[in-house]
Amino acid sequence: MTRFFVEPEELLPDFLVLTGENAQHAKVLRLKCGEEVLVCDGQGRECLCAVSDVSDGRISLVVRHRQESESEAAVHVSVYMAFPKGDKLEHVIQKATELGAYEIVAFPSARCVCRPDEKSLKKKLERWQKIAASAAEQSGRGRVPQVLVLPSYKTALERAAKADKALLFYENERATTLRMALTDGAYKTVSLLTGPEGGLEGSEVEQAMATGLQVCTLGRRILRCETAPLCALSAVMYDAGEF
Repeated sequence: MTRFFVEPEELLPDFLVLTGENAQHAKVLRLKCGEEVLVCDGQGRECLCAVSDVSDGRISLVVRHRQESESEAAVHVSVYMAFPKGDKLEHVIQKATELGAYEIVAFPSARCVCRPDEKSLKKKLERWQKIAASAAEQSGRGRVPQVLVLPSYKTALERAAKADKALLFYENERATTLRMALTDGAYKTVSLLTGPEGGLEGSEVEQAMATGLQVCTLGRRILRCETAPLCALSAVMYDAGEF
């Protein structure tokens, strides 16, 4: 069934109107009166609606049923990724959204080659959020993950540490696997933190441990910076019973 995302305040009790890009999309789909669509507020609530009127730039809908989205994961997983080069972050945002991530958080670290300035960051954030929204629509989610950018590595650690399980992945870790970390107690929120192309410095790993994060390995092979967060996210979702 076709799915549209609107702002929460647009989700009125009995009816709503699609405008802008949503109306253009509906026109491309050639929606007709009587056809049913799902409209989501991007925060986990959705409505089953029927098209009542189609006009230029506006699609009127009648609300038939309201419900909480059944496609959201019970565990909230935050993906923390140090700024990578090129468009790798866009790939991670898209795939992490499809896999059920609660949010995607980018931050600078010592070995980051890419460090967007404030001017370019505003445009990038808008694009990244649109990628998340498109991926959420395509994958049938009821919530659009928020894409955030933090000003420092220290800020990222302090925020990540608030989760029930806060995990940092380091290629030189040998003792603790992700499986071991996940079997050690129940959890409802998880933070997964990975480094850039050059990895994290030893001092940054020590800083993470001092902040309360647990250091883990994702195996004996070194994963690309865009592979590691998706691998970890998939493993957590599997362990949480989502797959």
